[in-house]
Order: sequence, then C-alpha cells, then structure tokens
Amino acid sequence: MVALRNYLALSSSLLFASGILQALAFDNSRNDNVAVYWGQNSYGATHTSDTANWQKTLSAYCQDDAIDAIPIAFLNVFFSVGGDPEVNMANICSSNSGVFSGTNLANCQFLAADIQACQARGKIVTLSLGGASGAATFSSDAQAQTFADTIWNLFLGGSSSTRPFGSAVLDGVDLDIEGGGSTGFAAFVTRIRSHASGASKQYYVTAAPQCPFPDAFLGPVLNAVSFDAVYVQFYNNFCGLTNFNNPNAWNFATWDNWAKTQSPNRNVKIYIGAPASSTAAGSGFVDINTLSSIALQTRSQFSSFGGVMLWDASQAVANNRYDLAIKNALSNGGGSGGTITQPPASTSTAGSPSTSTPASGSCAGVAAWSSSVAYPGGSQVTFNGHLWTAKWWSQADAPGGAAQDWADNGACTARLASAAVSHSNSVSVKASSVKITSVSQAATKAPAASSSVRLTSAESTIATKLPSPKESTPIEGAAKNATATSSSESKEPSARKSSRFFRF
Repeated sequence: MVALRNYLALSSSLLFASGILQALAFDNSRNDNVAVYWGQNSYGATHTSDTANWQKTLSAYCQDDAIDAIPIAFLNVFFSVGGDPEVNMANICSSNSGVFSGTNLANCQFLAADIQACQARGKIVTLSLGGASGAATFSSDAQAQTFADTIWNLFLGGSSSTRPFGSAVLDGVDLDIEGGGSTGFAAFVTRIRSHASGASKQYYVTAAPQCPFPDAFLGPVLNAVSFDAVYVQFYNNFCGLTNFNNPNAWNFATWDNWAKTQSPNRNVKIYIGAPASSTAAGSGFVDINTLSSIALQTRSQFSSFGGVMLWDASQAVANNRYDLAIKNALSNGGGSGGTITQPPASTSTAGSPSTSTPASGSCAGVAAWSSSVAYPGGSQVTFNGHLWTAKWWSQADAPGGAAQDWADNGACTARLASAAVSHSNSVSVKASSVKITSVSQAATKAPAASSSVRLTSAESTIATKLPSPKESTPIEGAAKNATATSSSESKEPSARKSSRFFRF
C-alpha cells in the first residue's frame, strides 16, 4: 500500500512537471507570439549618452514571458579570417572583445548561460544572418552548403572547438539578407534542414523580408524552401504600418496569400514586423494602441498571422516596455494566455542616476556584493554601507559604478525591516523580472532625409559591457537615422527601401 502511494505520488509529480515543461515550450502554431531582435544596441546607437538604458546582456530580456523568440543579431560576415564567419553583438560581444586564435570570430562563450536561461523559460534563441553589412553572400550552392555545415557545427547541433556560445545550442537560423542577391540561400536552408532532420530537438528557420512583395533578395528563397515563420518588416516602406488604412499600400493580404498558395510550407506564420520606438527605424513607428489595433484586426482576418516582431529589445524596453504591451494586447485580444505582469518600475529617472537622497534601508540578512556573482534584476546586496537593488541582470559591475546597474536604497540601518531578498549564487529563470528603467518615447518621428540612409550601430568598437560613449567609433561614421526615406516613397517592389537593421 505504501509502495502504491509512493508510485501515485511520483506519477503525479512527473505529470505536473511535464505540464510545466509543456506550458513553457515555444509553440510556432500560435497567433500571439512576440519575436524581438537582440544584439545591436539600437537604443545605444540613437542615445549615445544614455548608457544606463543601453542594451543589456541577453538574459535580462528573459525574466518574464513577454518575448517568445529572440533572433540574435548578427552573424554579419560569412567568410572572414581563416575562413570562419564573424559575429557582432554591439556592446555585449564582438571581435573587439576577443577572438578565437587564427580567426576574427568573437569568443562569446560567457553568453552560454544567458542563452540556456532564456531557453529554460520556453523561448527560442536563434541566430540572425546578414544585416546591412553586405558581407553575407554566396558565390554558389556548393559554398552555401559548406557554410551551412559550419553554422551547424559552430552554433547548432554539431561540434567544434571554436563554438562562440560554448555549450549553448541555438534553436535555428534567421535570414536577414539585405544585399548581394539570393544565390545559394535555398541550398543553405536545405542543408540546415538536412542536419536538423536527425536531431533530437526542433530547429527553426525564419526570414525577415521587407514588406514590398516579392522581397528583392529573399523572394526567390522564400518560394524555393520551407520557412517556419516570416518576420515581414512593415516599416521603412510605403507598405508600412503608418499606411494601414490605405488599401493600396498595406499588403498583409498579399503575404497571407503567398503563405497559403506559394510557400513550400503552407503552415508558415507571418508576423507584423514593427519598430519598437520612434528612433528604431526611419519611418513606420506607431504608438502601442495603434499597433495593438492593427495586430488584432489582422489576426481576425488572416489565419497565417503568427504574432508581432519588434526591432529591437533595447528600444522596446526603453519605450515603456513596448514588448510587454504588445504581448498583453495579443494575449488578451483572443490569443491564448493571460496578462503578463510588468515588474515594478524603477524610481530613478531614465538615463541618469537618481539625484534625490536615497531612503534609508535595512541590510539585515542581505549578503555583500561580490564581483563573481551574477545578479538578476531585483537582487539586493550591501556595498560600502548601503543597501542596493539590481535594476537588471548584473555581474562584475559594482554598485554606484558607471554602469548604473544598481539603485541605491540608502544607508544600512540598525533596525530590522521586512525581510530582504538575499541572492543565491545561481541565476534562477524564475527570478524577479528585469527592472530596466524606461523612458517615454520621443514625441516625433525621426526626421526624413532626401535619400535612404541607415543608422550606424554603436557596436563595432565597443569592447566592454557599458563603456563611455566617447569610446565608440562606428565603422561607418557618425550615427545616422535608420533608413529615413523621402516623402514620396514608391509603391513598387523595385523601390525597396533599406531596412531597420543597422550597419556595422
């Protein structure tokens, strides 16, 4: 009898655990998913002095359930020193941070734990190839197939002594091809699919075309091979979000028709791609109420609708958690799932440390800060006789330092206050959500220019986590507004405008 009770208890526990894992698993068939690009510190590129709100390390954006898919941007050079590719994640990791011997491939193995923590929360983390660098091309199908083998071994289910993300195994690849033609990309995807067919986990292949149909570079590829999701950039073009009410411009119906009649995968999901703030793109930004309305109307009309894609994480968080707002709109507007609670807002002013006198706080039971511990947002420590609370994920950045990772809660007092939360030595994926100070969105859109230009990201020369803005010297000159276009944007597909992705 005792044995039976123990068996039933164990079975119940296993079923409960299975239910949790199933609830956390990414589901590509849903219509309320949110994909958010991470890696290019878009906010930092447009707000060079506001270092407090620059892009944080990856796990900072996985502390709640607002985001379902995270393409890491970018692998921007296909063939570099030693024949290996290059990756560039702006202020987090690039070739300036250290490379594998004989290559220009950044060693970002410290991100393995971040990636795995995000995956443990049921998010997929993929690698976006391309961007606006122009160094993401193939000369033949054979070269593309060999490159697919390299990607598989470096980032996916293969093996190599030079894996940039160490033991972390990414969940697939994303194609953001912005120049150079479509040669080889179908062969590349086919080879990735071949590797994945015998794997023990599911891998995803996505693409980020611009809304003019067909896309100038990805159009032939989308028609030739199967994609799981397509993140259509409905901005920086005449067919963007700001022309939703113009039936001669807004063309989600065209993409829906492609999904159902031309795509090799008739179950492919189409996302509405949107800028996460007015400074994230040259044109096409709409406020959260407008985006929510557009997304819900589109979902009610087109069964291919899969969710919303945002560029990018840093802009979304700084813009009053634009990502969380659209997720809640999708979830409460007929999608599966309920409201996701935003963590308590920081009381300091965005972009600068608080100048007010900190309130006194009890340090009873709170451990001293340690440079070797990774602290998730909300963690509390003592340092120099003060109580501090982490605004977001932090490691090795001392309270009161230039990174501004910590909020000063005041001098320690002798009295016992309500129990403080001490930090364990391991980062829990169920830790309190990220506390990133947000700022109100800019009142006006980015100014237009007479010709297409792209915003230079602040990434390429930043070797440390949050350096002083004066250390940044972008490869392509001073920061420019992303893809500002002329007021007379063409309706024709041939008049493809530059995307929101930033040059290196």
